[in-house]
Amino acid sequence: QVQLVESGGGLVQAGGSLSLSCAASGRTFSAYNMAWAWFRQGPGKEREFVAAIGWAGNTYYADSVKGRFTASRDFARKTTYLQMNSLKPEDTAVYYCAIGPPGAVRSANAYNVWGQGTQVTVSS
Repeated sequence: QVQLVESGGGLVQAGGSLSLSCAASGRTFSAYNMAWAWFRQGPGKEREFVAAIGWAGNTYYADSVKGRFTASRDFARKTTYLQMNSLKPEDTAVYYCAIGPPGAVRSANAYNVWGQGTQVTVSS
């Protein structure tokens, strides 16, 4: 089956940067015609949308991260990335990557496969 493995989380000072990776594996998986997304869930909070890449390559961002985070993808490696700059303490959360059908963008319940999550902690 298709699996997503995340890496790159850690602890960083406010104003610093981290880069997250999400690698897909599976015999029948294709990086094409899929939506890729990043969500996060902070302590005591609901899971929220962070960023997404539509099947055509369009990118979408939550207002809270726009201008600071950049999502990208590599078809050959079947990997999506989230570059996080100018990190703030409120960015502290477990970050999850996900893949879904082309129509999926911001809604978590539209995505089919999820990564295991990686912890990002931003100290003040």
